[in-house]
Amino acid sequence: MANWSDPRIGGAANPATTVGRADVAVDAGLRSHMLSVYNYMASGVLWTGIVALLFAQSGMAADIMMGPGILKYVIMFSPLLFVMALSFGVNRMSTGTAQLLYWLFATVMGLSLSTIFLVFTGASIAQTFFATAVAFLGLSLYGYTTKRDLSAFGTFLIMGVVGLIVAMLINLWLQSPALHYAVSFIGVLLFAGLTAYDTQRIKSLYLQIAGTDMVGKAAILGALSLYLDFVNMFTFLLQFMGSRE
Repeated sequence: MANWSDPRIGGAANPATTVGRADVAVDAGLRSHMLSVYNYMASGVLWTGIVALLFAQSGMAADIMMGPGILKYVIMFSPLLFVMALSFGVNRMSTGTAQLLYWLFATVMGLSLSTIFLVFTGASIAQTFFATAVAFLGLSLYGYTTKRDLSAFGTFLIMGVVGLIVAMLINLWLQSPALHYAVSFIGVLLFAGLTAYDTQRIKSLYLQIAGTDMVGKAAILGALSLYLDFVNMFTFLLQFMGSRE
């Protein structure tokens, strides 16, 4: 950075001054980018909660999600299709298309999560949400500010999530309460770690793509990652803190 000079400023520019201005511009751009990520993420979580509550109160959640039929499985697995579409197809999309898919994802997630209002009391859901929000803020702040490189933990955490999914699928047949709570406990720890890791990854990615047309789409993908971390941490924590109806 010491020998960097901006060709738009002239050869007589003071390198130290130029570097200082560049650093300020990057810091301002990073703050704006992270604010955009958190706005998308928080708005998505809020919209999901509204959809889930309205769907549950309408009575349709009980009829569809608790009853027979294939529609409940379509609702349950459709969020995964949106995640895959955004993750693997974002480079071929416009920013507007990515935004639309993100909001559609948040909507179907609301439909899928509506069952928590049928199983747990509203007070315990609110308490768990608050606890998750506090934990998420602390973990995300750590990931943003720490000087420690968390990338080494990424592979471990992702492998842990894969193992967690396998254990959940196995328990669909075993129906073991002990395995259920073990999965929930490990799930909270894994997504807590992913919150810090993903925050640092989003920050690092911005520094690589700053000034390109990928920044807008990167904000959406970053919000999607943090959204998934928050919602999964919330749902796993609800297994411990939630009081059933």
